[in-house]
Amino acid sequence: MIALLLSVFCLTAVAEPVDGSNPYEMIQEVADNTFKRFHADKTLIDADANHLKVIVREELMPYIDYRYASYKVLGQYLRDTSEDQRNRFVDAFEAYLVTTYAQAFTEYTNQTVEYAPAVKFTDEKIVDVNVRIIESGRPPIKLLFKARRLKDDTWKAFDLVAEGVSLLQSKQSEITGLIRQKGIEHVIVMLNDKANTPVSRATKAVAN
Repeated sequence: MIALLLSVFCLTAVAEPVDGSNPYEMIQEVADNTFKRFHADKTLIDADANHLKVIVREELMPYIDYRYASYKVLGQYLRDTSEDQRNRFVDAFEAYLVTTYAQAFTEYTNQTVEYAPAVKFTDEKIVDVNVRIIESGRPPIKLLFKARRLKDDTWKAFDLVAEGVSLLQSKQSEITGLIRQKGIEHVIVMLNDKANTPVSRATKAVAN
């Protein structure tokens, strides 16, 4: 299910930059651009599923605050890392996210996405953008994107909460456990290895 939820968020040509001044409009426009890119690049994706990584980097990652997310994932171990380790962890985590999202996008089958109305965010530093995924024959899936205000007053997303489960928190629990057991260098290598995993095509279950 997480794979399907992730597919919400991401023209052989790259779409025009999205205005980040309104978090609600930003997330909707990024999603719309992603779906357009899927259709435009279908031939390339069919020939090589790894092209999905290109789409992720070009359409999605500019609007993800992956450095902030990386630091949140490091949690209590952030202060124990050197500047070099932090930078290499951020790079590895970003690459891991690219592959994770790209693999998730193999689940895309023209689902309908509904966006909740925007609410006032003038004085907010973090907002929740509620979304529903509608697919024929299944109950709607509720999720929300968490976005944060940056110093330049623009917004970027940093977490996805699906049916009450935070992707960031679950990844933090996994990674901090590995750091505690095997150290930060082991985790960086692990993330880079996972980032280099080829995208495999999704297989659909066939009813008997």
